[in-house]
This record gives sequence, structure tokens and C-alpha cells, in this order.
Amino acid sequence: MIFITAKFRVLPEDADRWPEIAREFTEATRGEPGCLWFDWSRSLDDPTEYVLVEAFRDDDAGAAHVQSNHFRAAQQSLPAHLAETPRIVNMKVPHDDWSALGEMAVPPKG
Repeated sequence: MIFITAKFRVLPEDADRWPEIAREFTEATRGEPGCLWFDWSRSLDDPTEYVLVEAFRDDDAGAAHVQSNHFRAAQQSLPAHLAETPRIVNMKVPHDDWSALGEMAVPPKG
């Protein structure tokens, strides 16, 4: 799969509204057949920073994503709300889902 993490520094005046600003792009991306997940989190240390964790099934799914109409629309609309160019890590990994973090295994309850 293609595993991507990106950091978005949002303008302070738009930081609280970022989930709504990015909603259409987020929902459309989550609806792509090759999208495994597309999840936003807000930094605990910097309220203007959002972290996007996303994954796509394979190269074809990643290509379809960046060629989609909603990706092109986001390229036009989202930068107006950003303080800087997002930073990204993009890797191919030999997985198709999350793995358990064995070092913090939770024992069975009950």
C-alpha cells in the first residue's frame, strides 16, 4: 500500500474551521475505491497544525486520487487557508491494514 502522512499548518483564523473547510475533499477521498483510510488529527502542541494519515491500496489507487476532480478542486481551494506548504512523508509499505502494536498489547478483559 501507499502510506502517507502530511502536516498541514493552517492559518490561525481558519484552524478551528479546518475540518469543515476540508470536509468535501475528505469525504470524496474516503469514497474512492482504492482509499484505505484518510484521517485528520489536530496537533496537541500546535492548534494550527493538522496531521493527515492516509493510505491507498496501490500505485493505481494513488494515481487515481491525484488525478481526481476533488483533488484538483482541493489544490485550488485549500492553499488559501494554509500558512505554509504542507510537509509529507510518502512510502510504499508491504501491508494492507494497520498492525497491532505488540509492545503495548492490551490483555484480554474479563
